[in-house]
Amino acid sequence: MEPDHRRPARRRLLTGAAALAASAALVPLTSATADATARRRTPGGSGYPPVHWNPANPANFTTANRPTQYPIEMVVVHVTQETYEDTLRLFRDPAHKAAAHYVVRSSDGYLAQCVKERNVAWHAGNWDYNTRSIGIEHEGWIDDPTWFTDALYEQSARLTAAICDRYRIPKDREHIIGHVEVPGTDHTDPGEYWDWARYLQLVTEASWRKSW
Repeated sequence: MEPDHRRPARRRLLTGAAALAASAALVPLTSATADATARRRTPGGSGYPPVHWNPANPANFTTANRPTQYPIEMVVVHVTQETYEDTLRLFRDPAHKAAAHYVVRSSDGYLAQCVKERNVAWHAGNWDYNTRSIGIEHEGWIDDPTWFTDALYEQSARLTAAICDRYRIPKDREHIIGHVEVPGTDHTDPGEYWDWARYLQLVTEASWRKSW
């Protein structure tokens, strides 16, 4: 994702994190509510982790009928270069002209779905890859691995495993790729600190657990 402003100061990040925690406390997501939301918003079924529907502006994606209209063959991993809340705000802005299907919050792995999987999100900077992929944004900055928490890795891996199982996408580095690997892109995310070996292991383990 392309940042719209410079990286904020650490103090601002800590303040933002505190605000997020306060917001979460005011509107708790119980397991029952989360499961109901997941059923309503993710047609893949119970294999998907709970997600919160936070729609992007229609100006930031293309309405489609996937996988009938376009096959879904890849998952593209992004890092936001923004806070979670700022990312959602940008996706709601019709002038932004970009959005991903999902956003993962760093502190607790909380998942927002911004574009339905059947639609083409504008996340990869390459129309062909957009049509054939699901985009997952991860809150953080590529030069600061502290944003890549256990919760973020684990919840993202559960989501990716469910997507791969639903569309029969192989769980390997040819089909689960970084934004940097999209042809023609000028982005470098998820960056050198993203632990691909760990991530793919978690994806595989999530699928294995579901099979039992």
